[in-house]
Amino acid sequence: MKEKIKKHTKNVIQNPVFQKSLVSMKPNKNIWGFLGVILFFILPEVIAYFWSGDITTYASKSLTSSTSTFIQYYYEALVLLFEDGISWFNLIFGFALLIWLFF
Repeated sequence: MKEKIKKHTKNVIQNPVFQKSLVSMKPNKNIWGFLGVILFFILPEVIAYFWSGDITTYASKSLTSSTSTFIQYYYEALVLLFEDGISWFNLIFGFALLIWLFF
């Protein structure tokens, strides 16, 4: 079974269609690709590192006083996002994307 998986993986990696799709997934080397990776992967983790406690405290207090269900969902999402602090996976993934972007 392991040999079959290894053989299939090797065939997929050597497939020219796979190689072409992998190259087409790579973001363009421009300011927008760089800013996109920074904005969506690295900046939220920096914010979570410094202000996660303040954000969760604010959201928890506001959650009890909000009347709209949409606002309640918003504050619940804030608590879920920032209660654990920094996500090392997202931070490492962001830096890996930056490296992939420039090499």
